[in-house]
Amino acid sequence: MRSIWNGAISFGLVSIPIKLVNATENHAVSFRQIHTEDGGRIRYRKVCELEDREVSSDEIGKGYEDADGSIIPITEDDLASLPIPTAKTIEIVSFVPADHIDPLQISTAYYLAASGAPALKPYTLLREALKRSRKVAIAKFALRGRERLGMLRVVDDVIAMHGLLWPDEIRATDGVAPETDVQVREAELDLADALMDTLGEVDMDALHDDYREAVEEMIAAKLDGGTTTAPAPAEPRGGKVIDLMAALENSVRAARTARGETGDETEGATDAEVTDLPARRTRPASTPRKSTPATPKQVGGKKSTAAKKTAAAAPKKSTAKKSAAKKTTAADRSAATKSTAKSTAKATARSSGTSAKKTTAKKSTSTKKTTAKRRAS
Repeated sequence: MRSIWNGAISFGLVSIPIKLVNATENHAVSFRQIHTEDGGRIRYRKVCELEDREVSSDEIGKGYEDADGSIIPITEDDLASLPIPTAKTIEIVSFVPADHIDPLQISTAYYLAASGAPALKPYTLLREALKRSRKVAIAKFALRGRERLGMLRVVDDVIAMHGLLWPDEIRATDGVAPETDVQVREAELDLADALMDTLGEVDMDALHDDYREAVEEMIAAKLDGGTTTAPAPAEPRGGKVIDLMAALENSVRAARTARGETGDETEGATDAEVTDLPARRTRPASTPRKSTPATPKQVGGKKSTAAKKTAAAAPKKSTAKKSAAKKTTAADRSAATKSTAKSTAKATARSSGTSAKKTTAKKSTSTKKTTAKRRAS
């Protein structure tokens, strides 16, 4: 593979000569712009606006356009004289865990190849150190006229470098998330989990570009006979209000069918049956709602809270009855005691009255006898 950059990795005081090689390639089918009337190629020529003539690549340089529209020429010598230590060096600045890198920052990938025999030992040392630490190296380097950020990691037995965007090049997520508060039910999350488990993992090497293959087949058919068979149009997936629960259940069932599985064969999963949600009915204003008495639920043989409250309230009633009975008995006893006291008082009063009468009678008789004796004498 042809190298696109030659330099060295600066690893502390260790310098490792390397070559930078593209790690990816583009397989997309490219098209040319043509004139639709006669099929002629449409080309872009580089023309100088002042001289109104086409110029060659040797005559083309760089320039910075100011806010007022004026152009400031910038030469290669101007760029080479800038004090950039990473002009020919990949300078490692730190080692961090791989999960500390936001995937949004990752861009182009490169392979770093050892350049010459003297680079083999330090190259292998850095590779094995990265493997054992399970970390990635963060580095700064300059490429195509600008300083960049990179991440070094091990792929097989090669040190790979991913270009990273600078943190201030990542846009904020403001205004992207849904503005309304959407509530997701537990049943919907359970179905989503079941769909994820059913889809399972995928062999990344088995994935391919279906669209590119279709374009290549179309081009081959045109080369052979000049006609192609248009495929059946796909049903539009967007723009319709769907029953989310039914869609999830259908997705789980379709995924299991595609894998040759059924609900019984999938461990830890249940059969996904499509359940149509009932449509909302508008109740007339004059129709009263029926009240349904609450029935205590039983979960796992346990009584519900309402049942517990009822059970807890039952002993209280019994206690209240006993207390009322005790009060009644005490009242009866008190009434009986009062009645007895009254009877005793009446009897005592009668007895006292009789005794008083007898005493008065005796005194009267005795007085009469005394008066009679005095008269006789």
